[in-house]
Amino acid sequence: MSLAPTRGPLAAAAIACMGVVFGDIGTSPLYALSVAVKASSPIGTVAPAAVLGIVSLIFWSLIVVISIKYAILIMRADNHGEGGILALLALVSPRRAKKSPRRAVMVIVGLIGATLLYGDGAITPAISVLSAIEGIKVYAPHLDRLIVPLTVVILAILFLIQRRGTSFIGAIFGPIMLVWFIVIGILGISGIARAPMILAALSPLPAFTYLSHAGPIAFAVIGGAFLAVTGGEAFYADMGHFGPLPIRAAWFGVALPTLTLNYFGQGALLLTRPSAVESPFYELAPQWAHYGLVVLATVATVIASQSIISGAYSLTQQAVRLGFLPRMNVVHTAGRKIGQIYVPAVNWALAIATLTAVIGFGSSDALAGAFGIAVSLLMAITTLMATFVAIHWKHIPWIVYPVNGAFLALDLLFFASTSTKLFDGGWFPLLIAGVIAFLMITWRTGEQIMDSVRLEVRQRSKDFLAALRSNPPRRLPGTSVVLGRMAKGIPLALTQNLKHNCCLHAQVLLVAVNIAEIPRVPDEHRGVVTPLGDGVTRLALNFGFMEQPDVPAGLRSAMEHGKIEVCDLSRITYFTGHETIIPAGRRSGMARWREKIFAYMHQNAQRPGAYFRIPSAQIMEIGIEFEI
Repeated sequence: MSLAPTRGPLAAAAIACMGVVFGDIGTSPLYALSVAVKASSPIGTVAPAAVLGIVSLIFWSLIVVISIKYAILIMRADNHGEGGILALLALVSPRRAKKSPRRAVMVIVGLIGATLLYGDGAITPAISVLSAIEGIKVYAPHLDRLIVPLTVVILAILFLIQRRGTSFIGAIFGPIMLVWFIVIGILGISGIARAPMILAALSPLPAFTYLSHAGPIAFAVIGGAFLAVTGGEAFYADMGHFGPLPIRAAWFGVALPTLTLNYFGQGALLLTRPSAVESPFYELAPQWAHYGLVVLATVATVIASQSIISGAYSLTQQAVRLGFLPRMNVVHTAGRKIGQIYVPAVNWALAIATLTAVIGFGSSDALAGAFGIAVSLLMAITTLMATFVAIHWKHIPWIVYPVNGAFLALDLLFFASTSTKLFDGGWFPLLIAGVIAFLMITWRTGEQIMDSVRLEVRQRSKDFLAALRSNPPRRLPGTSVVLGRMAKGIPLALTQNLKHNCCLHAQVLLVAVNIAEIPRVPDEHRGVVTPLGDGVTRLALNFGFMEQPDVPAGLRSAMEHGKIEVCDLSRITYFTGHETIIPAGRRSGMARWREKIFAYMHQNAQRPGAYFRIPSAQIMEIGIEFEI
């Protein structure tokens, strides 16, 4: 999510985080138990032992995976208060320490984990909204043909309104999800009252007993039950926005109890009426409340979808700043809470993928196979990276390895069980993740090649200053800022301008923007100045990966802290290079066809001036061609 930190009173922060953190996991009761029970009953007969075992399995999955692993342990592995797969990736990046093959492998693994979130982002809105709309066929089966069109319309509207910002919707996310949790908890109590024997599932024994006797079906059942814990990654990803305490308070105080009641209520209903397996969630409600519940479920699933979409925007923004994707147009909307940013390219790519999933799969049952595999693999990667970070932080190995090893084994069990659905739809999110991972690696490799090319053709600082002294150019009054990617040598934009125009401003700032591997950089550490002489100064502007790189704001901060000479920012001239890349196959590291992809990505990247918030009237671009 792209949110301003919410650190107010605990109750208010806990309510606020419900719509963002618990949107996905909170709507899982719509389909999770139904899918798991159907998997246990291939011949259509629902056995009471299977119901008890599956409800027990779901309950203990919520306890072990969500409560213990994420809420208590994983949330401790923060990057200066921020969580999520990219925060972990920044912690294990080779730039933080001496490079090693193991560390490089962990970066690739973390990169794959980040791309899996895009696959999840395409599937979650589809399965969530479909499962909510499918409630209309419980009492009106003749409307079955309208489910897919209605879902498409709702999701299309959701993607269309993204560009307007969602601050108003975001303000009511939490209260609506609080109502949702209260309602599903009440429905669960009514179901438990019909068959209190379902409370035996509070023990893990029914789960072990059932799975040990289920044979090959057990794998499919575990894969279905895993759907109840999808969304756990949001606990960690959104930790920086709300803090761990509000998330834990909302989970243990509201979400976990009400989810438990609802799953137990659905289980009790299936014990007394096995025929309700098609939609046990909706069958819990009295008929008079049915359509109201469909509307509430639809709103809740839209909230879950919005949270995933906003999360994809935030993930993309972080990936760009960490150098895994080219600069993209990021629109800052009016809101300061949910929906603070909008990334058009990501929005329309997700829209195409999500609507394709709805139309192509056609039902929540069909999508269930596509849903779990990416999330389970992401959970395994998160555990693996958290283990690496814990050892890097010098935690006691004989505690870290057994505990995290047990969680990793459980994650791999879930992954193996969901992998049985690989050819039934599981390939879809993996394909999305694979394509994005390939593009990220291509971009990162291409930029590394370009850095070496730029360094080869850049003039050394001492040679440039010697030339200034031996053949002084005409000096213009005022200050110029020359942007360069690296804090070495002289940017080509400056040398090319000097070569053709034979003049130089009285004060020249060579500015390189660095993205630190921490979320935010204090203002006093924003600028690092290195005087070079003859009116030329090198300035490194440091920003965290959660911050918007803003060069004018960085210059203002450097002036306020006395690091550079005070000047009128509105009269500064900014020089940037407009690079054209010609793929020629002259460099090792990438095949020529990949060079062409990299060149296309580079050509379509957002211009530096717009990305670094520089007023367009103050920019001069110098065209430069490179052959690679």
